[in-house]
Formats: sequence, C-alpha cells, structure tokens
Amino acid sequence: MTSPPTGPSASETAAVGVHGITKRFGPVQALSGITLDFPRGQVTALMGENGAGKSTLLKILTGDHRPTEGHVTLNGQPVQLGSPAAARAAGIRIIPQEPEIFPHLSVAENVYAGALPRTRGRRLDRKELRRRIEADLVRFGFAEVLDPDTLGSRLTPAQRQLVEVLRALTGERPPELIAFDEPTSSLSEHEVAALFALVRRLREQDVALVYVSHRMAEIFQLADRIAVLRDGALAGVQRADETDERALVRMMVGRDLSTLFVRDRQEPGRPVLEVENLTTDAVRDVSLRVRAGEVVGLAGLVGAGRSELALALAGDLPVRGGTVTLDGVRLRGGRPGEAIRAGLGLAPEERKAQALFLQQSVRDNASLVVLDRLRRFRFVRRSAERELTRRYTDRLRVRTPSLAQEVGKLSGGNQQKVVLARWLAHRPKVLILDEPTRGIDVGAKAEIYRIIADLAEEGVALLVISSELPELLGLADRVLVMQGGRITGELDHAEATEESILALAMTEDLTTTAPGAGTAS
Repeated sequence: MTSPPTGPSASETAAVGVHGITKRFGPVQALSGITLDFPRGQVTALMGENGAGKSTLLKILTGDHRPTEGHVTLNGQPVQLGSPAAARAAGIRIIPQEPEIFPHLSVAENVYAGALPRTRGRRLDRKELRRRIEADLVRFGFAEVLDPDTLGSRLTPAQRQLVEVLRALTGERPPELIAFDEPTSSLSEHEVAALFALVRRLREQDVALVYVSHRMAEIFQLADRIAVLRDGALAGVQRADETDERALVRMMVGRDLSTLFVRDRQEPGRPVLEVENLTTDAVRDVSLRVRAGEVVGLAGLVGAGRSELALALAGDLPVRGGTVTLDGVRLRGGRPGEAIRAGLGLAPEERKAQALFLQQSVRDNASLVVLDRLRRFRFVRRSAERELTRRYTDRLRVRTPSLAQEVGKLSGGNQQKVVLARWLAHRPKVLILDEPTRGIDVGAKAEIYRIIADLAEEGVALLVISSELPELLGLADRVLVMQGGRITGELDHAEATEESILALAMTEDLTTTAPGAGTAS
C-alpha cells in the first residue's frame, strides 16, 4: 500500500481539476455536480460500477464531451477543452481500454502518429524515427516487449495497450495528467510490472495520474487516494491507506457484498455433459463430466488451454479425437449449430469479438439463437421477440434505455448480461461461461453470481472458467485444473484452496498423474 509522497515534489496544487461538472445526454443525466482535483505527484484511483460515470468524466477531460455545466481547470485556471487535440495540447492524455491501432503501420509509426519526423522534403525521416522510438522504449522500460518494426495488425492485445501508453507519454509538451483506463486488462504479469514501475516514475516526476480499474489489489498497490463515483455523483474520496476493500464496495454499490458467493448447494443430478479423451490442436486427452445443477470451475494459468477447450465443446474449433456427449446425444466437432440445438450455450471470454454484434440492438443480440422459435411462415414475430427479450433483460436487470439501444454503447457488465440473456432465452442444458466477470464492476459481478446460482438451482449444468481464484472457490462445487492442454487435477469444494489450485496449475510433469487427475467426474 502506498502513501502520498511528501516534500516539495508532492505539490498540492492540482495539475487538473473538474468543478461542478454535470453532463446530460437528452433526458439522461450521466454526471451530477462533480468537483474533484487531481494533484501533481499523486495517483488518484477512479472507481465505481459500470455506468457510474467514470468514462463520461474521462471523456470530458480529454475533450470528447463538453460538460453541460461546470468547467475544467489546468494549473488553477479555467480551460476550454473543445476537442481531443485541444486536450492533448494542454498536456492531458488518456490511455483507453480499447487501443486505437493503425494495422498497416509499424509500432514506431503508431506511437508517433500525427507527429512523425519529416525530412526537409516532407518525407518520413526513418532514421530520426528509429532514434526516437529506440530511446523512448528504453526510457519507459518497454524495450524487451515491443519491436519498433512490428505492424499494428500483428500486435497482441497486450502490445497494443503498451503502444497506447507510449503514445500518451510522447509529444512536444510533457503530460500534465495521464489517465489509465483499465490498463492491465490484457497484460501479462511481466508487462504489468513494467507498467507499475512506469506509473511510479511518472508520479516521482510530478505528473498527475488517474487510474481506473476494477481490480482492488492494483488500486491498493498503486493509488495514493481513491475517488468513488456512484450514479453519476461523487460518493467520496479516501486516502488509500485509510480505507479498505469492504468500505470501497459499500461506497460503490451502497451495500455490503460480504455474502457475494452465497448459494444453496444441492446434490447434483444426472451427468449432462460427458467428455471423453477430447483432443484438439490445443487440448490433449481431456475427460470430464458436468451434472445437472452442478457448477464446475475450470482453473489454469494463461495458455493452459481452458478457452480452447470451451470453444471445442461449443463446436467452434475442430476436434481431432475423443467424444462429446450432451444429454445422451453425441456431438460432432466443428458444428456450432448442432451444439446449440442440443442445448449447449457458450459465453466466450472475448464477448465483443466473439459473442456480440456491437452495432446491433439489445433485442437483436438477445434473440439471436431463438429466432426459429419466433418465426411464423418464415417471418419473425416481432412482438413475440420483444416480449421474450424484455422478459430476460428484466430478469437480468440489464440497464439500457430501450431494447433498440446499440449493444456496443452499453457498459461491459450490461453487455455480458445481454450475452447471458441470449442463452437464458434458449433454455440451455449446459452453459459454459468463460471469464464471465472480466472487466466488470463488483455490483455487476454480484448479479452475475446470483444468475449462476439461480441457473444451477434450475438444473442447468454449468462450466465456469475464471482466472480469479476466489471467484471459483466461491462458486464451484468442484474445480478442474488445466496445464499444458490437459487436466492435471480435480478438487471438490471442501478441499479446494488457492494454494492447491496453483500447485496443480503449475505442475510440470504431465506424465505423472496428479492428485485427483484422470476422468473428472
């Protein structure tokens, strides 16, 4: 846990401040009278549920939105930020959660896009570009993880995020304020460590830093002070060393979530999903069973093969060997439609890329797999579609202005609920949830945990993949652990601990049967 720096470098004069900021979009009030300073040499964490107003506040700081009321100050003086270019010129930078990368340009060209060095003949000065990028990669600690010549189209999600970080740090004017919006959502442990070291160096250089994250451990590791938004208003500001996780959760959601994982465990029913010796390009000889009303957790480190297993079970990846049987029906690999008709649903890890049509409406996304049930004489009965969609979006408490709202404009938690609404409407026998709470706030997490508990009580067989071990330990009746494309062990609810799961996840001798390994029953 960090404490605010002391001494002359920790000037209490705010580099940037917002004063009485209110923002309305038609009848919807997104922000209400927010006054908040961002002091130099301090990390201000900005927390709140999805839809609390964090993104709107950041967009006002970066000139994407103009406030309906109130103003922004820079070094104590009111400033007009009428565009992103004006905000950048003022020294205000943001590293967005969704990086904007030019696929046909190199890392170096992406970093300096809009400010590329030119020769006297106005041609790209490649020698100067190389000098700059190599110096900046070393200066900011990313020389080992970014190649200046790699095209944007070939960057991993983590590398795309780091390019955005470098873009924010470079420019003719040093930054006054840098806002990080969920910067570690796609970073490896090594890359996270490099980012944290960079944040600390920037703090020492008296830059004002805003850090948006749902990850409590990161907040307490980096932040000097924590500002919480709730329903578009400022719920409070706390020093990081004078508060704790439970108090922050109460500020964010207005209630205590100490019973977050409580569910009535019941004796599971018959086996519904049976997998024998399944083999794909990424998965080797996997056998498992999931029973009706049972929640089975699937744990493992990055690259263990968990998501690939889920996609293979759903028919989205080709199968080279083994069998998948759903409620007595043997599925043929590589046929998603067949898996859906048999009663299997998958909410994948990358919901935006793999599950949602972002420019389509909530209604269109939620009704996607049940349209055949809604047809009469080859035409979809729109009234029945609206009624069905409304039933499940209401049940899941999806926050949307209307069913016609573009799903891409919803918060991450509400997008995930739309994916779940789709499968609830389908009434699946088996539901696979891959990282169901990644990138969403604690309030939305609590609602998704409730949904999982309700589905289990209704007899649905659930396979839940998660990198958050407390989540698996709280939800699952059994935990299967994968490493290197294989299941290395099985732990029931009573014996599963973070230590026992990690021991199985990091085992290296896959030829030796681990405790509990074999057919996961």
